[in-house]
Formats: sequence, C-alpha cells, structure tokens
Amino acid sequence: MIEIKTVGGFSEIGKNMTALCVDDEVVILDMGLYMPVVVSFDETAEKFGEHDMIKCGAIPDDSVIDDWKDKVVAICLGHAHLDHIGAVPYLAKKYHSDIFGTPFTIEVLRKIIKDKGRKVPNKLKAINPNSKVKISDKITLEFINMTHSTLQVAMIAVHTPEGIILYANDFKFDNNPILGKKPNYERLQELKGKIICLIVDSLYSGLEVKTPSEKVAREMLEDVLLGTNNKGKAVVVTTFSSHLARIKSIIDFGKRMKRKIIILGRSMNKYIGAAEKIKLVDFSKKAEIVGFGNKIRNKLNILSKCKRDEYLIIVTGNQAEPGSGLDRMVNGAFRFKPEDNVIFSSSVIPDKINIENRKKMEDKLKKKGVRIFTNIHVSGHCGREDLRDLVNMVKPEHIIPAHGAWDKVKPMAELAKEMGYHKDKIHLVHNGQKIKLA
Repeated sequence: MIEIKTVGGFSEIGKNMTALCVDDEVVILDMGLYMPVVVSFDETAEKFGEHDMIKCGAIPDDSVIDDWKDKVVAICLGHAHLDHIGAVPYLAKKYHSDIFGTPFTIEVLRKIIKDKGRKVPNKLKAINPNSKVKISDKITLEFINMTHSTLQVAMIAVHTPEGIILYANDFKFDNNPILGKKPNYERLQELKGKIICLIVDSLYSGLEVKTPSEKVAREMLEDVLLGTNNKGKAVVVTTFSSHLARIKSIIDFGKRMKRKIIILGRSMNKYIGAAEKIKLVDFSKKAEIVGFGNKIRNKLNILSKCKRDEYLIIVTGNQAEPGSGLDRMVNGAFRFKPEDNVIFSSSVIPDKINIENRKKMEDKLKKKGVRIFTNIHVSGHCGREDLRDLVNMVKPEHIIPAHGAWDKVKPMAELAKEMGYHKDKIHLVHNGQKIKLA
C-alpha cells in the first residue's frame, strides 16, 4: 500500500510539499514557500519561527503528517526555486533524514540556510541529474534531467516495490535550452507502464499550447535590446534571479551593445554564486555583481550620474517585490529620465498580490516617462500539449494535478478524462488530503 499526503501546493500556486508513505517509510518531496505572502514581509519577519511562518501561510502546515514524522527516510528536492525549497530552514529539522537534490539545488539551499542563520542538522547530499540513490531496501530515488526556468531541474522517480511514483513538479519540454541539457525523454519512455502515480505541474494545463523553448525568449530579448533605439538612454532589465539562462542572454546582448553589465540584487548574487561555485556559469568575469543593500544604493547613485548608454543594468524585482532592486530604483534610488528603457523579461505570477504590485510599479514608471517592455518571456511551465505528451510517454495508472488551486489544475483532470482515464484514477485534491493507492 502506498499513501500520498498533499501537504502544500494543491490549494495555491507555490508552497509545494508532498509526502508519500511506502509501508512504514516516508519520502517528502519539496518544502517550499508561498511567495505572495513572503514578498509582503517587512524586516521583522526575519525573526519568524516555524509556527509564525505556518500561521501566516508562508510555509506548508506539515502537521498533517505528524503521524509520519518518525518514518521519514528522505527529503527530496526537485529544483532550486524558493516555492520548492524555501521552507527547508524552518521544517527540515523535525525530520531525521538526509536532504537530496541536484548539485545546484543543494548549493542554493546552503546559501539560503546561511542567509537565514538557522540550524539545519540534516545532511545535504548532492545527486547528479540522471542518477539514482538507494535510500532503503524499499525505496530508490532517481533524478531524471528536465528543463524549467532554472538549472539542474529533475523529475523525481520514487522506485518502490509497488511501482514508481513520478513527481513532475515543475517542468517544460525544451529541446533547445540555453544552458544545460535537454529533457531525458529516453529515460521517461523506459518507465512507461511502470508508474503507479504521476504528480504533475498543472499550473498552465488550461493553455492549449506547447510551451516555447528558451531560445524564443532569447530572440525576443535580442529584438528589444538590439532592435530598438536606446542610444543615450538607460537600459534596465529585470528577470527572475534563478533564471540563469535568461541572465546569460541579457549579458550576451549587453556585450553586443558595448555596454558595461551591472547585476544588482541579493538573490541574483545568491543564484549566480551557487552556479559559479559548481562551474555551471562564469558571469562574474563578464559583469559586475553587486549583492548587498548599501553597496546597491551606492552603485545606483553612481549610475544615475554616468552617461546613460554606458551600462546595462540587470536587477531583481520583476514581481515588484517591496525592497527589491527595481522597487528601490522606481522609488528614488535611481534617477530615471524620459524614454529610459525598463524591460520585464518575466511574466506576472498569477496571484492577486503580485498583479497589484506590478501595476503600481508600472504606473510609477509611466509617470516618469519611461518606456516599458513587458512579458519579454517564455514560461518555464508545461502547457496542455506538453502534459498530453508526458502522459502518453509514461502512461501512469493514477494522475494527481499539482501546483495550483482547483481553477488552475482542473483542466489537467479534464485532459486526463479526455485521454481515457476513469474518474477513479484522477485525483483533484486540496492541501491536507490523503490518497491511498492499492
């Protein structure tokens, strides 16, 4: 008997955490933050403990697996985004098990733990993509290389005596990634017919598309940066800090514009530093990286006085997070002038707080006469047709849509029904529910 408990990420976008019990052994998959709550925090939140974070909804309420606490044999992390690993500093210590992830994911986690100043006694173990690790006589974890909007992303195949649970949260099928290898389709096809249950990223299951490759976003950036007249104007690009492939493209085009590249932001510094430590990128050879508050303020003051077309600024704050680099710039730390360029190489995460924050930021920029380029971006999440391909590829017995409230994941259930799955094999669930698989 295999039991699955949906701890977080099944009633909201983010806060991902799932637990599965194989007889008397439990594997936890992801421990993430709920970012819309986190970005609203002020400085006092740094002192929040586990119970405060659960109470305000920032991390999963793992009390639903209290009866499994002593059975946990592994915490397994699919990739380095905060909505998948950001709760580790608060929750992991309760479980006497090692934490597994790809080298980049583990390196980012080390930096997060250090930044938080919290003690995490669990051993951190890096597992290369397309590798396996045996946890016990009953459980083996396999990290299958996948593409998303950060590096070294894995689908996690949990091998058990009953069959395989495939945790595919998050992914896209990108055959032309800017950094890293393309998805390991061959291994997924080898697992066909062996998968008891697919837990799958269904955030955009209602979009009838195949998600475009990152090379499309690169072409969009090239068109905006090199195809518009920005002579004599400041150019500021904001994107997700963890999206190192996107940052690589921005740096490449900034060099072709013959501008000095300045990267601003603590989270940018964190993700780039993690990738450089394990030799995945070498951005610090091509750009000046400024990662901390006072230094960022000083650098922005200097840049305001320089020639407008001497530099290209890459900055945090694409979701208009309070206190982010771009938020500071818009609120006076940088002297914007009419027809300066601000490029949002990102989409707005579809949550009310994010949408409202971004609108306020864009309104302020418009009042300054700034040219705004939005949605210069392709998603890191699978569309409906990617999901159809995955289901056809692995033919799971059961399907659990994940990564969103019902309105976001219900289309995945409808797709499964369309593909011939009986309603008893499709599990639309909220946080805190249990599913038993015979």
